Amino acid sequence: MEDERQRRIADNECVCRDINEAIASGRWPGEPDAPVGFRCECAQLGCSDVIELSARAYERVRQNGRRFVIAAGHQALDGETVVEAQSGYVVVEKQGQAGSRAEAKDPRS
Repeated sequence: MEDERQRRIADNECVCRDINEAIASGRWPGEPDAPVGFRCECAQLGCSDVIELSARAYERVRQNGRRFVIAAGHQALDGETVVEAQSGYVVVEKQGQAGSRAEAKDPRS
């Protein structure tokens, strides 16, 4: 039961990541340090929060297929660890099966 929940959470986050990939590609070749609005990649159903970070910062997060950028306060799910905290957003890294699932669904891999 818990494994299935973790897989669903990872799938939801991957959908948001796919949206952000489209946003990032549409902004290129923009100024890499200018703020861009990205969708929160959290697992909360119905979340439509927009967070601002630079395209360069988003690219740094995307170097690792297990990492997601989410609005501050949207973390604290089992199976993820906060690896970076910035003003307005945090970066979480999925662990265990959820991490493997996130890597497998990473459009860049």
